[in-house]
Amino acid sequence: MKFLQIAVLALVALTSAAAPAAAGGETFKPFVLAWKGRGDVAAKADEVGRTLVSAGYQVVGVYAPYPTARVLAVTRDALKAAAAKSRFGGYGAVHRVAVTDVQGEIQVAYSNPRYWAHAFRMEGDLAAEARDLAAALGGGGGEYGPKDGMDAEDLRSYRYMFGMERFSDPVELAAYPTHAAAIEAVEKGLAAGVRQITKVYRVDIPGKEEAVFGVAMQGVAGEGDTRNDAYIMTEIDFKPVRSTPHLPYEMVVSGGKVYALSARFRIAASFPDLSMVGSNSFMSIMSAPDNISGALSAVAGGKWKPAG
Repeated sequence: MKFLQIAVLALVALTSAAAPAAAGGETFKPFVLAWKGRGDVAAKADEVGRTLVSAGYQVVGVYAPYPTARVLAVTRDALKAAAAKSRFGGYGAVHRVAVTDVQGEIQVAYSNPRYWAHAFRMEGDLAAEARDLAAALGGGGGEYGPKDGMDAEDLRSYRYMFGMERFSDPVELAAYPTHAAAIEAVEKGLAAGVRQITKVYRVDIPGKEEAVFGVAMQGVAGEGDTRNDAYIMTEIDFKPVRSTPHLPYEMVVSGGKVYALSARFRIAASFPDLSMVGSNSFMSIMSAPDNISGALSAVAGGKWKPAG
C-alpha cells in the first residue's frame, strides 16, 4: 500500500501511531540521553569516540548528516555475536551514538539497545549492552522519544498503523547468485555514490553470510529531497531533545540478497508518536518510503519499483 493511501486512512482514523503499552509491563523508548551541556560538536564527538574505544567498542564509522551533528557507529565482538543469533540480526549489530548542537546546547545521546533489540526481533534484549553504554557514556537524561514507551511484545510486532510494514516485511533490493557477489555490488554502488548514497560503515556478522551497511543519504533537491537525511530530519525531528541517533539508515546483505527495512517501519520505529498529518508529520515526507527503497535498490544494482 502506498504511503499516500495510508495517509488517507489516517485522515479518516484521526489517530497517530504508538499504542499504549500493556499495563504493568516494562517499557522502552528509542533513545537515551547521556549528557548535555556546552561545547563544540566536533570536539565532543572526538571525546565520545575515545571514551567508547576505552570501554571496548570499535568506532566503525562517523557520519555528519548536517553541520550541527555527528553520529558515531560503534560495535564490539559481544554485540556482533548477539546479532549472529538472529535472522537479520545485523540491523542490531551497531549502536548509533550522536552528538548534536541544539541552539548552543550539546546533546550526547544513543540508540537504546533494549528498545532496538526488541524492534529488530533479536534473540535476547541486549541488557548488557544497555548497561555498558550507560556506564561509558552516562544515561542520566533517561530514555526518550515518544511520550509513552512500548513493551517488548508491542515492539516485536510493531507497525505504525494498519497496512504498514512490520520488521518482518523488509524490502528486497537486489539478488545475486552468491553472498560475495551481493557484497561486491553494494560496495561498488556506495563507492560510486549512486543516487547520492555513500557508505558510513560495514560490519560483517560472524559465522554467517550476513553484513550490515550504514549509509548516508544526501539526495539532491527535487526528487531526492525525501531521501536526504538532513531534509527528513528537519521535517520530523523537532522536539527539544533531538533524535539524531535515528541515523544512519541500514542495508543488510544476507546470503545473496540485499535488503532494507521499509521507511514505513524504520522511520516510524524511531518516531512512533509522530502524527500522520499536519505540521512536522509523516505527510511531509510521504514519498520517502518508495524514494528510499528505489534509491537503495539502485545502489545494490537492483531494479525495485513500488507495487501498483
